[in-house]
Amino acid sequence: MTWFKVDDTAHAHPKLLKAGNAALGLWVRAGAYAAQHLTEGVIPGVVAQLYGTAPQARKLVASGLWHASGHDCTRCTQPPAGDYVMHDFLIYNPSRARVEDDRAAAAERQKRAREKAAEQRNQERNPFDSSANRPRIDDEPWAGNHEPPANQIEFPDDIAGQSGLSQRDGMEPSRSPRPDPTRPAVPPTEVQQASYGSTPAVPPNCRPLRDALTAAGVVVEWSLAEVDWFRLEAIVQRTAVPALVDHAREQWRRARSRPRSVRYFLPGWTALPPVPAGGPTAPGADVIPLDAARPSRVQRAADLFRAAAHDDPQENAQ
Repeated sequence: MTWFKVDDTAHAHPKLLKAGNAALGLWVRAGAYAAQHLTEGVIPGVVAQLYGTAPQARKLVASGLWHASGHDCTRCTQPPAGDYVMHDFLIYNPSRARVEDDRAAAAERQKRAREKAAEQRNQERNPFDSSANRPRIDDEPWAGNHEPPANQIEFPDDIAGQSGLSQRDGMEPSRSPRPDPTRPAVPPTEVQQASYGSTPAVPPNCRPLRDALTAAGVVVEWSLAEVDWFRLEAIVQRTAVPALVDHAREQWRRARSRPRSVRYFLPGWTALPPVPAGGPTAPGADVIPLDAARPSRVQRAADLFRAAAHDDPQENAQ
C-alpha cells in the first residue's frame, strides 16, 4: 500500500486557497489514484472527468496544482494529450521504481521470516535433528567426546571390581546375599516363619494345625501378625483341628486362585461352630438322619401301650 502525502501546511497554501474546496477535492482523489497505480503523478483525462468536473480541472491548472499537456514546468514530466500531471508529485511521493523495490524487499523479508518460523517449529518437534543445534551438540565439552576409543570398551574384571570381594564383603556378610544356585530349594513352610511377639516361629498351639494342613496338601505361608496369632489360637482351642482342616480343604478346592497365606482361612474358621474334642468333624457328621430320628409305627404303638399300662392303677393292681 502506498500513500498520497499532503503537507500539514497545505490548508493555508495560496495555490489551494486559489483553487477552492471543490477543486481541492478533485486534487486529493486524483492524488490517491496516482499513488495507488504508480503513475508518478499522471492523471488520465477520463479519471479527472470521473472524479470531478471540467471547471474544477481548469481551476487546478490555473492555480498551478496540475499541468496540462504542453506545460513549461521543467520539474514535471509531460503528460499525454488530454491528461494531466500533478505539480511536484515526485518531491513528496516516491517513484514507481522505489515502490517496486520496497515491495520486493518486503516480500523477501516475509519469505525469510516464514522459513525461520518453519525451522523453529521443526526444531521444537525434534530438537536433536535441527541443523542449528547440531554444531552445539558436537562441540559440547563432555567427557565422552574427548575419551579415546580404547576407554569406551568394556572394563576388565580387575578394574571393574569383579575379580574378588569388596572391602565390605570381606569385613561382614552382605545384608541381602545373592541366592546360591548349589543349595537345594527349601519348602515354603520352612522358609516362611511367623512373627508372634518375640518368637519368630509358629506357636506350639498352632503347630498341629500347620502339620495337619501340610499333610492334607494345603501348603500356605504362616507369617501372621501378633493379633492374628491370638485369633488363630482361640480358633484352635474352640474348634477341633480336623474340622479346621476339612474346612480349609473345601475352601482350597473352591478358590479361583490358590491361597498363599493361612490368613485366607481365618474368616471361614471364625464362623465355624465349636466342635468338642473327639466329636464328628466331617461335614454333616453331626446331623442325625431323618429316618433314624423318626420312630416306626410299631415302636410308637408299643410305647403308647406301655404308657397306658403304667398309668392305669387297676391294671397295675391286678
